[in-house]
Amino acid sequence: MAKYQLLLPKMGESVAEATVIKWVKKPGDKVNADDAVMEIATDKVDSDVPSPVAGKLVEQLYQENDVVQVGAVIAIIETEEPEAAPVTVQPEEASAPQPAEEPKITEPTYQEAVPFKEAEKAPEPEISEIQSADLSGIPGIDQLEQKSPPVAPVFKSEGRFYSPLVRNIATQEGISIDVLDSIPGTGSDGRLTKDDLLNYLQAKTSSVVQNTQSSAPVEPFNAQPVEQPVKAVELAKETQPVAEPAPRPVIAATQEPAKTEIPKAAPVEQQPASVTSVSGADEIIEMDRMRRLIADHMVMSKQTSPHVTSFVEADVTNLVLWREKVKNSFEKREGEKITFTPIFIEAVAKAIKDFPMINVSVNGTQIIKKAAINISMATALPNGNLIVPVIKKADELNLVGLTKAVNDLANRARNGKLLPDDVKEGTFTITNVGSFGNVMGTPIINQPQVAILAVGAIKKKPAVIETKEGDMIAIRHMMFLSLSYDHRVVDGALGGSFVRRVADYLEKWDNSREV
Repeated sequence: MAKYQLLLPKMGESVAEATVIKWVKKPGDKVNADDAVMEIATDKVDSDVPSPVAGKLVEQLYQENDVVQVGAVIAIIETEEPEAAPVTVQPEEASAPQPAEEPKITEPTYQEAVPFKEAEKAPEPEISEIQSADLSGIPGIDQLEQKSPPVAPVFKSEGRFYSPLVRNIATQEGISIDVLDSIPGTGSDGRLTKDDLLNYLQAKTSSVVQNTQSSAPVEPFNAQPVEQPVKAVELAKETQPVAEPAPRPVIAATQEPAKTEIPKAAPVEQQPASVTSVSGADEIIEMDRMRRLIADHMVMSKQTSPHVTSFVEADVTNLVLWREKVKNSFEKREGEKITFTPIFIEAVAKAIKDFPMINVSVNGTQIIKKAAINISMATALPNGNLIVPVIKKADELNLVGLTKAVNDLANRARNGKLLPDDVKEGTFTITNVGSFGNVMGTPIINQPQVAILAVGAIKKKPAVIETKEGDMIAIRHMMFLSLSYDHRVVDGALGGSFVRRVADYLEKWDNSREV
């Protein structure tokens, strides 16, 4: 049986880490090639990590909500192939000493410290016995153990597994492998987690503090090990009433509440505030990861940019009639449905070429004028969240190319198949509030961009039109365009002119255009 190390794959340029959202496969589950093993998230993109091999998942090296670096080992899969060479489970052992070589390193060091004959008689485990025999008679050794140089425990490949973080903590604290094996774990299959080890260390420290308070500190070791208990005693003294001097028995009595008050206060601070519903019908829903990201991004945008919104009403009757005429033949020829979104993107790309200062970003006192026109399109997800994939170099695509790009990104967004690069490097955003029946909106700028266009619902309305015979009232297809822009760098003249130009391109649509 060979053990395959499943690595976190590269998910795009400039993406260095990802967060574990959910494990699809559990230890012991059968894994087929290309099966999803876990779900990960980068920025606002969620994706699956497939397995390139078939076998059985034997170990998960990260927990949910852990942040993992690209290229790190995330799981161990046992395959049916014969094992050509030993495969290590731990992701950090490429740079750490091999477990089999550690006794060879420590053994000569010990033999140099004792006579040769004694080294011959004493097996390796006797090191700890000599250390305990030499120090057990010294008063205060329990306190000194906390400050002694850490001794790295020897971790073996077989037996109980310890994560790299648990190993580092154990090495720094000088905790041996035998002690680790004795600590009960709350992780999967009894695995020792970071919290288990920290709770053990905290309990051990608390017992040392209580022992030093009940007995006088030993002179040779009262410099650092008893520094914290002395402060605790002084704090307890300061918190007591000073109306009259307290005799020695009273001091001993007042120290007791000081020890009981401190642990009582901690659980109160850590316990989440209880929420009581008066009617009993309210429901408290915790934000998911994506909603928290959206909330933080929206608040940051409002705090960064002074928002101004300009509105224009456009007559898009020719555009609506043209689409009705060509949509069936277009779908039959291209295999794609043509919607209004690629048409809006084409008009925006043309208007950006006319007003390039709308396609900028701000860096302190610098204005960065973007060379590429990358249009972000806000897309609603089935769970109610929002994601903004980007059409790169939209000005270089014709209407057929824009239609295919829009449909591809929209489908992959709804199915959770977007890549991290699909939501990066946008320079201008379009959001279609009309898809929800809204006639207009005041969208929030998608930082670090400086403008965002909201397109409203197309409604049939009576409108005044100019003809050769004079003004007439007719039923027209009308829609509102609303542009929110960053007033630090986009003035009303530029913002208003830009949104008017977009409306002009839509109103002057050629009804005989071939596509």
